[in-house]
Order: sequence, then structure tokens, then C-alpha cells
Amino acid sequence: MNLSTTDLVGTGAALCSMTSFLPQIAKIVRERDAKSVSLRMYAVTVTGFSLWIAYGVMTSAWPVTAANAVCLALSATILVLKWRFQQRGARRPH
Repeated sequence: MNLSTTDLVGTGAALCSMTSFLPQIAKIVRERDAKSVSLRMYAVTVTGFSLWIAYGVMTSAWPVTAANAVCLALSATILVLKWRFQQRGARRPH
């Protein structure tokens, strides 16, 4: 397979976007704390990735669809962890 410069730039962008969530997920899991995560920001991020997936499907742009599906899964993981640790913290007696 011969990748064009455009394909290489797109691949690099997709890889950066996908891997950008991993340090945040690792930190939340390691510290078992997600207080510093903005719920609103990740809700908007998840919505944005959902819309990019819809766009990718509607335009048959599978690289856009695939990359944003991975980003959606990772950002949704952060949202779930935020909710999970927020709920756990609410049950702790002070």
C-alpha cells in the first residue's frame, strides 16, 4: 500500500487523537479519582465524536468513522469512570 502525504497526515492526526485519552484514563484508574475531569467537557466531546461518526457514515469516509469511533469509546470510558468514582465518593461517609 502506498500512502500519500495526505493519508500520512490524516493517520498521524487520528493516532494523536486516539492516544490523547490514554494518559487521562490511566491517571483516573491509577488514582481511582476523577474529580479533576470536567463532566461538561467530556459530554461535549462524546457528542462531537458521535457527530463525526455520523458524518463519516453519511459521506462514506471510513477513516473518519473508524478514528472517531475509537475516540468515542475512549472518551466515553472517561465519562463512565467519572460517573463511577463520583458515585462511589458520594456514598463515603465524611
